[in-house]
Amino acid sequence: MDRDGTISEEVGYMYHAGIYKVFSWSGPAIRKINEHGMKAVVITNQSGVGRGYFDQASVEEVHSILRSQLAAQNAKLDAIYVCIHHPEAGCDCRKPNPGMLLKARDEMNIDLAQSYVIGDKYLDVETAHNVGAKGILVLTGYGRDEREKYKSSRHQPDLVADDLMAAVDAILEGTV
Repeated sequence: MDRDGTISEEVGYMYHAGIYKVFSWSGPAIRKINEHGMKAVVITNQSGVGRGYFDQASVEEVHSILRSQLAAQNAKLDAIYVCIHHPEAGCDCRKPNPGMLLKARDEMNIDLAQSYVIGDKYLDVETAHNVGAKGILVLTGYGRDEREKYKSSRHQPDLVADDLMAAVDAILEGTV
């Protein structure tokens, strides 16, 4: 799953943990993932670090808040993978490059062909397709604008869902 705009509100660069707000449905959605024995993994581009807008400690503070809020709803993430590089750094980990997913595959024994990438941007859909996973676009965050902007893109989502809960429900129902 993507973080900002998918699990939590999209606020642009997350320069201060005090502005971080998890969507109310994210905890219950991730709990469903946990209860069904699936891995709940976040992959997130945080180029604000590479741009010098904030430091990596700020990113970790946001992740601590996220984990705490999820735990309060009996949900947990199995892992969080972060690309902190500037978009022009040429790294393999920045979405839509597959680096974070390949690392998760190797470290957590994940079958990417049986996996889903859920996000509010088309680069999340492209990331999924780059590793043979299914891409789900949620209409939260940038999702509505992205759907319109990329309606003619060659990489279309396997599913468009209102939010993370609807995406998880569709996965669990086998409709994706």
